[in-house]
Amino acid sequence: MSIDIEDFEERTSAELEEPSNAERVLRFLYENRDKAWKASTVAERANVNENSISAVLNRLKEQDLVRHKGSYWAITDDTERLRRAHQFHRTVQRFDELYGEEDREEWVEASERSNE
Repeated sequence: MSIDIEDFEERTSAELEEPSNAERVLRFLYENRDKAWKASTVAERANVNENSISAVLNRLKEQDLVRHKGSYWAITDDTERLRRAHQFHRTVQRFDELYGEEDREEWVEASERSNE
């Protein structure tokens, strides 16, 4: 895949990144919040691999960002929670852009050293 050089020059690194599967699912469900969907349809419409969709939806359910009933999924009706999650996500992306991404292994090692 390619992009125009103008886009390359004008956009930030974060803007050039592809959205994650979770972002795609949330965007699709939010844009279609008047309906509930089967997982396979969510995968197809959100452009997420069907083998990954159950894990993505279950992770979002654990975070109370989607609802699940029977074989259907829908965006949360808690719009404040959804807004805060989106705001937090954007803040983390901005910090990563400014200061670099955190290295999980470094945090684990530091934690283990402090527990010794």
